[in-house]
Amino acid sequence: MVSRAERGLVADWFWTIDRVFLIAFVLLMALGFMLSFAASPAVAERIGLDSFYFVKRHAVFLLPTLVVMIGVSFLTPRQVRRAALFIFGLSTLLMVLALFIGVEVKGSRRWIALAGISIQPSEFMKPAFVILCAWLFSEHSRQPEIPGNLFAIILFVIISALLLAQPDLGQTVLVAAIWGGMFFMAGMPWFWIILFGVVGVGGILGAYTAFPHVQGRIDRFLTGEGDTYQVDTAREAIIRGDWFGRGPGEGTIKRILPDSHTDFIFAVAAEEFGIIFCMALVVIFAFIVLRGLTHASRERDDFTRLAISGLVLLIGLQSLINISVNLELAPAKGMTLPLISYGGSSMIAVAISVGFLLALTRRRPEKRSSERSLFGDFGFRVPAE
Repeated sequence: MVSRAERGLVADWFWTIDRVFLIAFVLLMALGFMLSFAASPAVAERIGLDSFYFVKRHAVFLLPTLVVMIGVSFLTPRQVRRAALFIFGLSTLLMVLALFIGVEVKGSRRWIALAGISIQPSEFMKPAFVILCAWLFSEHSRQPEIPGNLFAIILFVIISALLLAQPDLGQTVLVAAIWGGMFFMAGMPWFWIILFGVVGVGGILGAYTAFPHVQGRIDRFLTGEGDTYQVDTAREAIIRGDWFGRGPGEGTIKRILPDSHTDFIFAVAAEEFGIIFCMALVVIFAFIVLRGLTHASRERDDFTRLAISGLVLLIGLQSLINISVNLELAPAKGMTLPLISYGGSSMIAVAISVGFLLALTRRRPEKRSSERSLFGDFGFRVPAE
């Protein structure tokens, strides 16, 4: 145990970090590793790999995930902004490259291979996008002459265009929902709320018309006709699990569910551990969102308030979409359950989000500087007039 009397980087971190928050995220990581034993061996055997291939890889990803999460949580708010700027620039560049040299999977180019490792740049873009938009919104609020809102709109348009080009409508909707929520909390005028609402509805109708796979998924969800194998199988797994589950390793639906270790791991958890276990999982995610919003409500600094809110919205909405698809409450969409589903890019990207969140919710003496400016906030000096 670190003593309160100690002074140093680690001691200061330990006594200022939200340890309850930290425990909740580590618990999710542990549950994700446990569920990988339940869900992934059947998938590995079905494609001719060693039974514990995905379990071993999940274990390998756990260490860098934890290191990234803890390491990022040491950053100051200014360092968080700088890190976000770097991550956003790099991930956006990789998203552009993925459109030309990326690996095509099921008709989409979302992955790019670097040094033999497949990376999904859009996963890393999301937390950085949240931080930068929070900073832009807060700068406009603090100094209305700075066009922070306009820059945030431009960023959103660029990212939406790149996601639709992949195409990845699910991530586009997720990013739009988070961005809209942050803009609303930043004091969006009613004119903009109505305008973006109309644009959002128009965008969904346009995507329904332009992308056949989107039209097919929505039609299958609304009518129940067509290829609904995965969602029907997931629903059957949840029903078979009942309240207390069939027992660890006793599930059978996972053997015929193609994405049981990623998009449909919630259904596997329901079959083997029961609905009560899944309700507890939902409670953990809900606790994280509510605790984050509670932190945000106490913040006086606009940037910190908006950034915390955006990050917990990112984690909460992504988990909500994944669970809704498993429960057949939303059209099928390939989106992972944060820190639970298998996937290196997803785990590391969520670790960055969590690290940012832990860094911004640390207890610090309030420090305000009258010399901050649009460029000075990132460490560049702007001459006084």
